[in-house]
Amino acid sequence: MFYLEAANSVPKLGIGQGNRVLVVEDEDLIREMVQLALEEEGYEVTVAADGQKAWSYLYRTDNFQEESGFDLLVLDLMLPQLNGLDLCRLLRHQGNPVPILILSAKGTETDRVLGLEVGADDYLTKPFSMRELIARCRALLRRQRLNVAPAQPQQLNFGEITLLPQECRVLVRGEEVSLSPKEFRLLELFMGYPRRVWSRDQLLEQVWGHDFVGDSKTVDVHIRWLREKLEKDPSQPEYIITVRGFGYRLG
Repeated sequence: MFYLEAANSVPKLGIGQGNRVLVVEDEDLIREMVQLALEEEGYEVTVAADGQKAWSYLYRTDNFQEESGFDLLVLDLMLPQLNGLDLCRLLRHQGNPVPILILSAKGTETDRVLGLEVGADDYLTKPFSMRELIARCRALLRRQRLNVAPAQPQQLNFGEITLLPQECRVLVRGEEVSLSPKEFRLLELFMGYPRRVWSRDQLLEQVWGHDFVGDSKTVDVHIRWLREKLEKDPSQPEYIITVRGFGYRLG
């Protein structure tokens, strides 16, 4: 039975960008189809056909201390050399928190409970829908992001500008400048992603919020005020640059 939906039937939400997924599956067809579907969603996918190879990808050294940085593990149970349950146990014993989605033809309640008890985060029974697989991957990654609070930097620096997030202070050429909350948030966003181009709509969404009701010219006004406080010559800015037809960037 051919039980995988075509990858192009899955809605493209674009949230896989930047996430690294390790797919461990010994059946060639399933492995290739899962890899293709995840790559089309923007995930960076590494594949392994047995548990021992997967372990070598997950840990680069023999002392088990250097983790390879995968964001998600899609794991079959019935694998040669090192089976999926043992691999799952080893990872959790080493304290590796990578989210694990088990794929298995073993679909009894006992099998599912055992898989979850040894450390898996979710369990999907074969045959499965590709749409459901991707939805479950998204959910696990979303949950992981919510559980890990990003560390706030002590300070951001760009040229002669220093921004202190925890103190809500900005120094320009060694002198403190006073910014409004919206000006501060704009500058913090720019300095967090230097040289990235932001459209007016993106800036409104990030700084003013989804429910903002008003004109996008609000962004232009705040940019002008920021330039007056940051630039030596606001009419010829060195920091906040207009990218015609697109928006603004820092530097």
